[in-house]
Amino acid sequence: MIRRSRPLKGAVLFIGSSSITLWKSLGHDFPAVRTINRGFGGSQVEDSIDFADRIVIPYRPRLIVMYAGDNDIESGKSPSAVCEDFRQFATKVRKHLPRTRVAYISIKPSPARWRLVDKVREANKLIEDFIKTDRRLDYIDVFSSMLGKDGKPRPELYVEDNLHMSKEGYELWRSLVGPRIR
Repeated sequence: MIRRSRPLKGAVLFIGSSSITLWKSLGHDFPAVRTINRGFGGSQVEDSIDFADRIVIPYRPRLIVMYAGDNDIESGKSPSAVCEDFRQFATKVRKHLPRTRVAYISIKPSPARWRLVDKVREANKLIEDFIKTDRRLDYIDVFSSMLGKDGKPRPELYVEDNLHMSKEGYELWRSLVGPRIR
């Protein structure tokens, strides 16, 4: 559900799937930054393109932080299609908000979707490579830090469903995202 509120121009806008929606401590985690959470559960990168006129452009943010791609891969989209959707989103942002930066949080390594890890890695690499072509884009790698020494997802970072993050997972994200949004 998209809550109606007066847009805070110049804020940091968080968009994407349930990993953003469930980040209830955004304001507390980044007290020096005005944050807006416009995530919606189950969303894919393509949804952020489709709804940008409602959930992005009116806010005129200085920075958009996006987490999406997880549900895309789960639904059967190819890594290249996920990257192409992100490219289209970035293009739409540039067209309407040329000074706004976009930071993409890499797709996380969820235990519940571990069978898709090779596709997740490929999508992350394609998106990271695309991001390197534009100084207004930033890639935030959470994937690597969410793996244990055994190369598998760290269980303490997830709640019982092994898909959504625990408090510890969000604390890790805060430490990785925070330096990139100041």
